[in-house]
Amino acid sequence: MKFSELDVSEEILKATEKMGFQEMTPIQEQAIPVAKTGVDLIGQAQTGTGKTTAFGIPMIEAVDSADSDIQGVVITPTRELAIQNAQELNSLGYFKRVRTVAVYGGQDIQKQIRDLKRHPAIISATPGRLLDHIKRRTIRLDQIKVIVLDEADEMLNMGFIDDIHEILENTPQERQTLLFSATMPGPIQHLAEKFMKDPKKVQIKAKTLTVSLIEQNYVKVREQEKFDALTRFLDIQMPERAIVFGRTKRRVDELMRALQKRGYEAEGIHGDLTQSKRDLVLRRFKQNEVKLLIATDVAARGLDISNVTHVYNFDLPQDPESYVHRIGRTGRAGKTGQALTFITPGEISHLKAIERLTKQPMKQVNAPSYKEALAGQQKVAVDALKQSLENDNYHDYETRAEELLSDNSPADIVAAALKVLTKEPDTTPVHLTREAPLMVKRSNRHQQYNSRDGRGRNFHSYERNGERRQHSGYRGRSRQKSQNY
Repeated sequence: MKFSELDVSEEILKATEKMGFQEMTPIQEQAIPVAKTGVDLIGQAQTGTGKTTAFGIPMIEAVDSADSDIQGVVITPTRELAIQNAQELNSLGYFKRVRTVAVYGGQDIQKQIRDLKRHPAIISATPGRLLDHIKRRTIRLDQIKVIVLDEADEMLNMGFIDDIHEILENTPQERQTLLFSATMPGPIQHLAEKFMKDPKKVQIKAKTLTVSLIEQNYVKVREQEKFDALTRFLDIQMPERAIVFGRTKRRVDELMRALQKRGYEAEGIHGDLTQSKRDLVLRRFKQNEVKLLIATDVAARGLDISNVTHVYNFDLPQDPESYVHRIGRTGRAGKTGQALTFITPGEISHLKAIERLTKQPMKQVNAPSYKEALAGQQKVAVDALKQSLENDNYHDYETRAEELLSDNSPADIVAAALKVLTKEPDTTPVHLTREAPLMVKRSNRHQQYNSRDGRGRNFHSYERNGERRQHSGYRGRSRQKSQNY
């Protein structure tokens, strides 16, 4: 279905046309007509499926631009997603004069207060900072018409569930609630039962979670062999723009330094970075100043990054759904992409759990040898020479070439030139701290990733700003607030 066929205002249609939107995604096609009727809605869909527009159009249509009160709130797990949602909502609301302001931790709160005094109609916020404004009375939610919970399961994983309850209790009972989540664990179902009224459900089936244009492979290696294997794949595949996922902030920092030590252009991003540093890293990556972005799952959520050719899962994610989020960074807009996952011998069960979710088997590939990596780099050098010959831009060097030919054979000269041009695989020793292996907890219904403490008790593992933490259940609130709020 095309956007032009939607029963929405002319202003919205003009906005979608200006944004270059034509065909709707499945979640947009199913959710927009339902949400426009004003009923509560639960949408099950992954990141990258067009959820912002799916909830943004009904929300903007419900807003009265002449009203100076805040009428819509979108709550998201990370500041990047809060910013990205605000940008898209401002584009959708441009012709209706509906303005959205992003509110998140890590930014000067006084600046946000000044922005709020300009009476935006919609707020795109992370939970902790939104609560902060509510308590300061710089945001009042008593006139809210629509509230959206975006990536609800991720907010649960990050320990925000109690914050969400508190926020919802500060909103009018007569409001529309739209909840979007990739999965529906028990606490999210409880949240829906408590705060939503007979919600309609829209679900994008698992078979559409991954894109057929993504080539999914895995390599089985020992933990201590992973880094050398990664660099050899990089030497052979020569990605134009790639994301390497690590499980923790420490892992991201160590991987970035190790790759830089071996001569690769790499930058890291995780929850401990300041917003200004994050913005700088992303800008350098988007402008191709660096080709490798090393990231944790939480830091990568909501990042507006296109043209990623490769995704490398250096560490397995905490759960199969996160794998889908990761590889969804490539293979977009009709382009092909490659995803390579590093599996240690004890992690095969996690691989099988991922394959059950995606309904797509991964192909096993072998880790390249040093000679294969060298051959890959030699090919790059040969291609560079061939390209120069085709461009016919070498004539200023012919005199020097003739001098060399007077003392050396043509084969020797070309071989020497190739050696100079070839980036030979670097074997500089590096040290990476060993990450604790993931374990599988079996339940009656499905497998869950899990780690075990020294006393043999089982704890769910989750990641908060790229740092692994543990808790014995979903209820209760961590005393340490997220850096992302």
